[in-house]
Amino acid sequence: MRMMMATMFLMALSTAAVAMAQAPAAGPEPGEAAPAFSLPGSDGATHTLAAFKGKQAVVVAWFPKAFTGG
Repeated sequence: MRMMMATMFLMALSTAAVAMAQAPAAGPEPGEAAPAFSLPGSDGATHTLAAFKGKQAVVVAWFPKAFTGG
């Protein structure tokens, strides 16, 4: 049983290492305008970047599976 668990752990670790070694997606350069996007908010509304243009600074924070048990 321990051997099986160790093998599974090493396989998972290897998979994670390969995933992390891949090049990240290119994003906007500093000073470049952000692309247009819309995201669902925790308030149930869909928020667009365009709605904030010229009004205030926008900070987008993303927490994958925040506050979930798994």
